Amino acid sequence: MDSRLLWGAVETLILEVISQGPSYGYEIAQTVTSRSAGYFELKEGSLYPALHRLEQQKLVTAFWQEVEGRRRKYYKLSSAGLKALHARKAEWQAFATGVQGVLGLQFAG
Repeated sequence: MDSRLLWGAVETLILEVISQGPSYGYEIAQTVTSRSAGYFELKEGSLYPALHRLEQQKLVTAFWQEVEGRRRKYYKLSSAGLKALHARKAEWQAFATGVQGVLGLQFAG
């Protein structure tokens, strides 16, 4: 897959995963890989900078929690993050529909 296609979607994928409940970096990456049947693999070099951008934009909040003797930084969706996620999903749907139309493909949905 061309990584340029994924670049614009990384934050939206992260927001979607976190919308299901607080999660930490490795868990977010594993969830994305699992839900995409291995198509997307978020590496540290794209995952953590995206999480930091989302935190700076106040779309997620972070907190530390100890689990089984390990401290993990968890990320939680803020109310602004939920609004942004809804907007990004609508934008993605419109984009995908447009691309599908130009390519002459039927949109399954």
